[in-house]
Amino acid sequence: MKHYGYPKEQGLYNPQNEHDACGIGFIANIKGKPAHSIVKQGIYMLCQLEHRGGHVNEKTGDGAGIMLQISDSFFRKECEKLNIHLPEMHKYAVGMLFMPQNQSERERAKSHIERIVGEEGQSLLGWREVPTDSSVIGEGALKTEPFIMQLFIGQNEEIKSERDFELKLYIIRKRIERAIAEDPAINGSFYVPSLSTRTIIYKGMLLPEQIDQYYLDLSDEAYTSAFSLVHSRFSTNTFPSWERAHPYRYLIHNGEINTLRGNVNWMRAREKASYSKVFGDNYEKILPIIDESGSDSAMLDNTLEFLTLSGRSLPHAAMMLIPEPWDHDRQMEDPKLAFYEYHSCLMEPWDGPTSISFTDGRKIGTILDRNGLRPARYYITEDDLIIYSSETGVVPVEEEKIISKQSLDAGKMLLIDLEEGRIISDEEIKAKIASEKPYRKWLDENLVHLSDLNDFEPVEARLESEKIVKWQKAFGYT
Repeated sequence: MKHYGYPKEQGLYNPQNEHDACGIGFIANIKGKPAHSIVKQGIYMLCQLEHRGGHVNEKTGDGAGIMLQISDSFFRKECEKLNIHLPEMHKYAVGMLFMPQNQSERERAKSHIERIVGEEGQSLLGWREVPTDSSVIGEGALKTEPFIMQLFIGQNEEIKSERDFELKLYIIRKRIERAIAEDPAINGSFYVPSLSTRTIIYKGMLLPEQIDQYYLDLSDEAYTSAFSLVHSRFSTNTFPSWERAHPYRYLIHNGEINTLRGNVNWMRAREKASYSKVFGDNYEKILPIIDESGSDSAMLDNTLEFLTLSGRSLPHAAMMLIPEPWDHDRQMEDPKLAFYEYHSCLMEPWDGPTSISFTDGRKIGTILDRNGLRPARYYITEDDLIIYSSETGVVPVEEEKIISKQSLDAGKMLLIDLEEGRIISDEEIKAKIASEKPYRKWLDENLVHLSDLNDFEPVEARLESEKIVKWQKAFGYT
């Protein structure tokens, strides 16, 4: 992707050292009922987290954002004005795009996008310029402000399920990113905050109170959602930018990944072995899986997205990335123990003081690192609201309406199924996921321990010097 607003690698600065220390939270109607009040309460929560975010100056923030459900009624109203005809709900996608400010570069980017959507067999339904008010943001944000547009893509009738359409959207986005990055005539920033049938992201180099002042859609009473996922960014000793504001496409993150270099290297190394039949002949189109110019949070999101679109459920993928401390837990038993042991052969933990909240628009949840080093608290109210945050008191609630106050424990998951309309406990969701496959049987039949290998006599062999150097290089000797 093409980015600007922060330096390239130079001297002691490396973009991979970008970390966040932030305020996060979400509010959701457990029964999945959308309302504009959820949007307003989400923005109120975001403003209450301002003290957790950074300020470049009085009017420019390190980043703030909100992820919402796509409001079908709102977008039908707006698209009607533009003569864009939307198919039924979930059979179209909305993309939020940060485009170059230069008009000729922007038109060139649009031509790439329209071509690729057509080549992938989908219908480009139309474009919408997102209404914004630049007068409310600071000079620092204005210098790197993108031209923000929305893209509407219709599902091809040959695609049989929404999941298959989402996979096609992933391929389309990855192809677009590559095409624009490789076009020497496009020098401005290009970034896709979201492209989905379910969710949309409004974010930027903003202060929390600017989010609905800048993005006018959010002030419209017609915009409804069953959840608001919000994030106020503090970029510690690193650089703010429009792209690095949260939410990312699947998650928000509070903390940092201390094992990042190893995680990224392993993901790059296993790309050739990570093929899934769900991608068919399209696997090469989505590589590289991780955009290594992103922050630690962005790279974690890239991996969560890939694992989910490869066929796993969202909580399954989250368990792989941020596992419980299973290897020294004598009280943990099968099938959960077998699940973690099996997946440790496929994926190393993304470890560190970490709290992530995630959603695909159907489920919304959160998971805490194995040491519980980030705060995570939630309320449940009698009118079916769940309020989760890194702080308490982020949304005013009458005490008599609160039926439960809880803190999330280390390594545990909280999950709300918006389609089933219920909260699923850590025990239930992990027991279900761990029981879906015969992980212990697979381990017993296929796992080889070095201690079980038979002894053998070493064979002395001599190689010519040229061959020795060749093998030394192959095995990493300098």
